[in-house]
Amino acid sequence: MKNLLFALFLCLSATQIHAQASTKKDQQPKVINKQKVEIACGECQFKMKGKDCELAVRIDGKSYFVDGKGIDEFGDAHGKHGFCNAVSKAEVTGEIVNNRFKAKEIKLLTKG
Repeated sequence: MKNLLFALFLCLSATQIHAQASTKKDQQPKVINKQKVEIACGECQFKMKGKDCELAVRIDGKSYFVDGKGIDEFGDAHGKHGFCNAVSKAEVTGEIVNNRFKAKEIKLLTKG
């Protein structure tokens, strides 16, 4: 009986250790290097939940709010072609950390 309880304890411990290792791996930043993405206001164009108009990028079909760059750094967000009224293309470099894009560089691409 003691051996059975000890074996059960080992199995449960191994499961817990494996689960913790997976969680740490999932939290690793994803590096993005000069990738072409869509960029716009997360709330107005990508229908993300937030408190205010905030810059966001769509990478591989998933939208992320941007840290490190502001929505008005690229012109008037509420202008005719601003991020609140239109989706643009950009080339970005940075990391995805905790479901946010930490921008190192954002280069808007011209249409055409």
